[in-house]
Amino acid sequence: MLRHEFHPGRLIAGFFVTLAGITYAGDAGGAWETPWFAVIPMLTVGLCLAGAVGLLTRSVRRRRAALGTRAGSGPEPEIPG
Repeated sequence: MLRHEFHPGRLIAGFFVTLAGITYAGDAGGAWETPWFAVIPMLTVGLCLAGAVGLLTRSVRRRRAALGTRAGSGPEPEIPG
């Protein structure tokens, strides 16, 4: 049993924020040189992608919930006997 729902939008946002942190850490450690403005587009794309995935996930979950309640709300079948 799952303890909580899976949120793919949060996973994507966390990935891009972690990637930005690794980029700055590599620059600070001297592994490579990163311009200061390079992380802004990375975070913007990542957060927009995370938002789109979050909206898609939300709409799919709402649609599944609506179809599940409608399918089970029909009349009871009569049992001959």
